[in-house]
Amino acid sequence: MTLDEFLGQLQADIRERMESGDAPPYSEMVFAEHVMDHMAEIGMTSDPVTCHYDAMVDRTKLRLSGYAVSRDDEQLDLFVSLYSGSEKPVPIPDSETTQAATRCLAFLTKCAEGRLASRIDAANDAHELAQIIEMIFPKLDHITVHVLTDRVAKSKSFKSREVNGKTVRLEVMDVERLYRHLSEGKPRDEMILDFKTLSGSPLPCVLLPGEDTVYSTALAAIPGEALRLTYEKFGARLLEANVRSFLSATNKVNRGIRDTLRSTPEHFVAFNNGIVVIADAAGYEATPEGGPGIAWLRGVQIVNGGQTTASIYFTKKKTPDVNLGRVRVPAKIIIVGSEDEQGDSAREILVSNVSRFANSQSAVKVSDLSANRPFHRDLERLTQATYCPDGVTRWFYERAAGSYNVMLSRKGDTPIRLKKLKLEFPQTHKVNKTELAKCLMAWAGYPDIASQGLQKNFEKFSALLDEEEGARRWPLTNAADMKRIIAQVIIFRAVQKVVRPLLPAFQANVIAYTVALMGQRLKDKMDLDRIWADQALAPHLVAVAAEWARHVDKALHESAAGRMVSERAKRPECWEQLRSITMPMPQEEAKLRSA
Repeated sequence: MTLDEFLGQLQADIRERMESGDAPPYSEMVFAEHVMDHMAEIGMTSDPVTCHYDAMVDRTKLRLSGYAVSRDDEQLDLFVSLYSGSEKPVPIPDSETTQAATRCLAFLTKCAEGRLASRIDAANDAHELAQIIEMIFPKLDHITVHVLTDRVAKSKSFKSREVNGKTVRLEVMDVERLYRHLSEGKPRDEMILDFKTLSGSPLPCVLLPGEDTVYSTALAAIPGEALRLTYEKFGARLLEANVRSFLSATNKVNRGIRDTLRSTPEHFVAFNNGIVVIADAAGYEATPEGGPGIAWLRGVQIVNGGQTTASIYFTKKKTPDVNLGRVRVPAKIIIVGSEDEQGDSAREILVSNVSRFANSQSAVKVSDLSANRPFHRDLERLTQATYCPDGVTRWFYERAAGSYNVMLSRKGDTPIRLKKLKLEFPQTHKVNKTELAKCLMAWAGYPDIASQGLQKNFEKFSALLDEEEGARRWPLTNAADMKRIIAQVIIFRAVQKVVRPLLPAFQANVIAYTVALMGQRLKDKMDLDRIWADQALAPHLVAVAAEWARHVDKALHESAAGRMVSERAKRPECWEQLRSITMPMPQEEAKLRSA
């Protein structure tokens, strides 16, 4: 698939979402939501929220399209979109992307100074965001402004700026960068470790070429400063997307790492078990001493040792006099090569198994390695093997980020085949694993967890799959089970379609709680098999959802009692309170029984 074809498909997908009615009201917001969700899926950000704000304040233009706050309140991502709707790739001047970033920076500055929240209507999501930024700004460690555009930018990043003593990175996610991610399915290609730049020369190593052609291995000791600079540049993206984030220096192991760095950095290589790195490709050059060396690694992931890597970065940040020049980190580097013709098999299984078995410090749970779990593989297989009742379309479960576009690119090698694939697997029938988890958790009665964001909700969903409750709630042994799971996605999206034009703010929370209440009170009366057969929620149930959403919105505000609604919605006591509120029941019970 060429860039031209990719852009044409992207614009068609946006139009299709607009026409379906389950999207934000403006195409630019649909585009922003699409790109932010992708960035969350590949680990570039966490749990983004669409939030449109465009205003003149104190003769300064402010602009925002969305945001994401990490669960430890130490990382903030702000997004601002520049959408043209062009069907062909066209350039965007750096001056335009810089201007957009500057307007987003102005929004950040006024929030940090406490001069904006009181000037934004409380019904606007930006009001609550301004309060959040004002509150957490002192403890923020990472701040990035992302400019999102469907045009082609010459510069993908700009020089960092300072806002009230904090460094803010400026990045551009343009259509060219998005194309590489989604069509090729390899966003890690952007993560390159150039040791000649980081350390001044190739990294000395011991090469262990194996008989297995799937991978080769090198053993090395990476300079601590090189690892710190790498984490500073890529952050959590460097770590495997589904491995949990930094546990902070209060964790026993991380506290030991910090103390070694401060007191005896020269002993780090002896005391620390090191890291395991997986890369897609490597370049080899002789070291100045004439021995074997690694000049660069491309497509890097640290699958074990994320706590070590983050500890080095944060220790140096908080204790600048730490001497990382004396630190060496043991590293096992596995170069796995490119994916095979099937796209999945040997390479993906190898990466998963390395992730499972390599860890010996802060253990990574098997449930974190979610994409390869039997549940997700079975759902992917069953959706693609089962036609909808119309006999034409099928659902596509996007177990791995970008796999939908990869499928279109690989199998749609002629215009006729591509058209046929899009008819069989329409964009509206695609669901990824984080959206699926949100739909299922809300229907199962966990709206407080669903409100906590995509990643945290997904982690809880993964944990439940390991328990007896998960097998009871979401059995997946055959096509009938798959149909009932997809029916829950249809319910969630139907409620989403109702709520978006109905309420101006806190839509995600209202949707999750409305779906949860319907699951609690109408579950026995809503036939999931019928919903699958209709591929839609019955009109009278859509009317129920609209009426209940208004009551939920009112109840959430009352429960928050003047505090932040979105924060209150994340608490279990909020669900305990709302699950007991009185709701108008449908007048025609017979309709429900036959639905």
